[in-house]
Amino acid sequence: MFSAFVNTFKIPELRQRIIFTLSLIFVCRIVAAIPLPGVDAVLIKEVVGNQGSGDGLTGILNLFSGGALLQCSIGTLGIMPYISASIILQLMTAVIPHLEKLAREGDVGRQKITQYTRYLTVIICTVQGLAMALTLQSGGYFGLPAEVVRIPGMGFVLLTALSLVAGALLLMWIGEQITDRGIGNGISLIITVNIMASLPMAFGALISKLTPIDGVAEIGIFHMIVLTALIFFVIVGVVAETQAQQKIPVQFAKRMVGRKMMQGGNSNLPLRVNYSGVMPIIFASAILAIFPKIGAFLPFDGAKQWAMSFPTSGWFIFWFGLMILFFSYFWVATQFNPIRIADDLKKRGGYIPGIRPGSPTAQFLDKTMTRLTLAGAIFLTAIAVMPNIMTAQFNIPWIVASFFGGTSLLIIVGVMLDTMRQIESHLLTRHYDGFLKKGKMRSGRV
Repeated sequence: MFSAFVNTFKIPELRQRIIFTLSLIFVCRIVAAIPLPGVDAVLIKEVVGNQGSGDGLTGILNLFSGGALLQCSIGTLGIMPYISASIILQLMTAVIPHLEKLAREGDVGRQKITQYTRYLTVIICTVQGLAMALTLQSGGYFGLPAEVVRIPGMGFVLLTALSLVAGALLLMWIGEQITDRGIGNGISLIITVNIMASLPMAFGALISKLTPIDGVAEIGIFHMIVLTALIFFVIVGVVAETQAQQKIPVQFAKRMVGRKMMQGGNSNLPLRVNYSGVMPIIFASAILAIFPKIGAFLPFDGAKQWAMSFPTSGWFIFWFGLMILFFSYFWVATQFNPIRIADDLKKRGGYIPGIRPGSPTAQFLDKTMTRLTLAGAIFLTAIAVMPNIMTAQFNIPWIVASFFGGTSLLIIVGVMLDTMRQIESHLLTRHYDGFLKKGKMRSGRV
């Protein structure tokens, strides 16, 4: 594996792509560190240092922004508005005929959908930027007092909203540039780097738990060994679940195309176990965050107490897991189209052995995907609720527990596997050994 890393810098094109990617990632971290104009950065640092990095949805959003959310930087909105716009366009593609037609038109249609996504991103950024500026000015922004705004007024609101929109659009442009001219998926890499930027803080929180106070430490050596073994097995499970797929055998019959006879053959139709990725976790977190916000604004003391205790209660974990199961099937129902796949196989002369083409094939694919989704959804639910359980039951800081499961670990593993796969494809094209040298040697002997 070390030789594979050395070989990556022997290929001029790959070396240039890696350096270009690292340079733009450095710019992203600078954007996350520049404070908004008109706010007291010193006071914000003191307040955030006392209250920590948040938990629940606040912690997730703060992780995705690389700590910019609670630091009130120009990169506070991060890349999430662009991701939200992309998700909305993907869901609308399944129900709006015009967007579905564009999705079938190849590169031209995808460029048009990307353009719509950018327009929607600007709208989302504007709404979120104005809302954040008003919340900062009123003193209701994640526990920050109103004194963080030095000169309140309409000028502060407009300047803050403009800065936030500019920062989000800059990150969107950087992500697209990394995808086109760098290595890996730019948007995913930005999120991954932002998440990993919280690792030093997580290590600091873990060390503080290991440090004895009056001769007694909150976490002992035995607990540390258990945590180390747990994160190892969780990472192995996430990698296996991310890569897991069921290959459906497909046979193609001979057919005439013009005056030429096309030869048949055998192929596979891969169906992923975790087809929805991290989307169910994001949807469930966003919806469950609405109810505490509503309860906090109600003029009842009981409602306000419930709103404060709900994100760390057992009911939150229960509904969180239940909604992840629901949205796993919802995402598959909107994005996986067995009827279209069956029609495409029929047009190309392909069929699944033992299954008649057409409607029976679509029913078979739908039944198979339903079973796979159940297994993937159960595993995804277990991984997602693990940080909440560790925080609520074992008093482990949320920023530490978030790296033992949940959205952050799924994103890091998925993005790293995809990036290494792209680097390996460059190495194999130039006749260099990839990262899995022994595996390829074994397969070559078979």
